[in-house]
Amino acid sequence: MTESPWIRPYRREDRPALDDICVRTAHNGQDSRPHYTDPAVFPATFAAPYVHLEPELAFVLDDGTGRAVGYIVGTADTARFARTFRAAWLPLVAGRHPEPSGPPVTPDETIARLLHHPERMVVPELAAWPAHLHIDLLPEWQGRGHGRRLMRTFLRALRDGGVPAVHLVMATANKPARAFYDRMGFEEIDAPMDDSVVCLGRTTGNPDRL
Repeated sequence: MTESPWIRPYRREDRPALDDICVRTAHNGQDSRPHYTDPAVFPATFAAPYVHLEPELAFVLDDGTGRAVGYIVGTADTARFARTFRAAWLPLVAGRHPEPSGPPVTPDETIARLLHHPERMVVPELAAWPAHLHIDLLPEWQGRGHGRRLMRTFLRALRDGGVPAVHLVMATANKPARAFYDRMGFEEIDAPMDDSVVCLGRTTGNPDRL
């Protein structure tokens, strides 16, 4: 086994590590545990469904010992993913993270509402960017070029699959993430979004130039 960090395809045994990475980076890039009663709602919404439904588009940063310390996940077709999410994923997790009976009143309920409404991902203004992604690395692995390598790997996979462009939605408060996406060639998309988030997109062409 190599001792150097490397990018590799997701494996089923990586799932606990991915959940942990997601939880530890979910609060505007910071650890969500001090802010949520059950932060497991984050991987149930933003990480686990991707490796369950489209594992072929999931890649991890391996620290060299087999442990995942970062990941990139996504879908090639957001509209299809939203349908499959409702049919095949939501029944697996809805019991642990029930939908609020009314408007969300706690941080946990806010994310649970997103979990129960995958159709929110389908925005007509984003049709030209049919794929979308999520990328997260543990803090100690950030700023060392690994995010760039993960992004390059994911964009190649989309390009080779004939997908022309990809988008992401991020919290506007996460300034370091925005700087990273700017460096990766993402540009702001004019789409109807809550003021707390912004939508960015780019083509899948020329990933090797990142």
